[in-house]
Amino acid sequence: MNVVTIGSRQLGCGHTCMIAAEIGINHNGDMGMAKAAIDVAAEAGADAVKFQNFKAEEIVADRSLTYEYLSRGQRVVESQYAMFKRYELPPGALRDLKEHCERRGVLFFSTPSSIEGVDELVQVGSPMLKNASDSLGNLPLLRAMARSGIPTIISAGMATLEDIGAAVTAFRQAGGRDLVVLHCTASYPAPVGDVHLRKIPALAAVLGCPIGFSDHTEGTVAAVGAVALGACFVEKHFTLDKGLAGPDHWFSADPAEFGALVRAVRAIEASLGSSVIAPATSEIESRSAYRLSCVSARAIRAGTRVMTADVIFRRPGTGIPPAVVDLVVGRIAAADIPAGHVFQTSDFA
Repeated sequence: MNVVTIGSRQLGCGHTCMIAAEIGINHNGDMGMAKAAIDVAAEAGADAVKFQNFKAEEIVADRSLTYEYLSRGQRVVESQYAMFKRYELPPGALRDLKEHCERRGVLFFSTPSSIEGVDELVQVGSPMLKNASDSLGNLPLLRAMARSGIPTIISAGMATLEDIGAAVTAFRQAGGRDLVVLHCTASYPAPVGDVHLRKIPALAAVLGCPIGFSDHTEGTVAAVGAVALGACFVEKHFTLDKGLAGPDHWFSADPAEFGALVRAVRAIEASLGSSVIAPATSEIESRSAYRLSCVSARAIRAGTRVMTADVIFRRPGTGIPPAVVDLVVGRIAAADIPAGHVFQTSDFA
């Protein structure tokens, strides 16, 4: 599988998982809130934070379309156009946010909705780009990302294998090299029965590129399971407070949950360890303490032949092991052997 370099980090087999806080539109159109979210995500252990740079006109053609969502426990129905317009980033915001990320030691990236949006990210020096699930079929956009030469993350929600293959092929044929594909269930929140984490190793086998996970479930279990199955990148919606007004806050991870996610991912990475079948370092001492040895069931006089009834198996495992009891039975005792003695090869003539 390819290893992708993003900034100073490498993604792929043998490297730690990159954990991204998807701030998205959870800044509510407020740059102060956006920067506060960067600060808190960095403190919670995020490696990267993501925004979305779009124009409402690039997303919604029919301004009569509405969107229903949960906000502060209430159902809200509003114009899609008006909602997206409210969350547009102001001019100059991308550079400002990127510089703030650099001060906090996290990678900045964003999801553009147009080729112009890609150009904006190129101009500010974004270290990576993100193509959203709803734009997976926007092959001209993917080709523009490829031509930029910037490492690109593709989300594959709502997609068939043919959809994903077409997107990856378009990216590669346009000259794109560094690519990570995210398995994603594009439901908000995603039911656990629809997550299908086994797609992660399946996609890795088919696509030959690093695979990550865009997590829309509630909680941290799915993301941890994804890393156990080989995900090299995890993205999770992030909010300062689930009780804030807006469509995405209620199902996003708050600082405490995101911090728990980071700790759990790092713990599962440490737990995965090596595939070599051998005792772990901490088990070496345990082998001597907990394994069994051949032990004398009763006192045996020197010159006496050891019989089967003379041997029992007991701790510690510092003597002749039960698997080779034939090295004891039938041998002649070289000296008196007391009951409870752990047999050694030197006990026999």
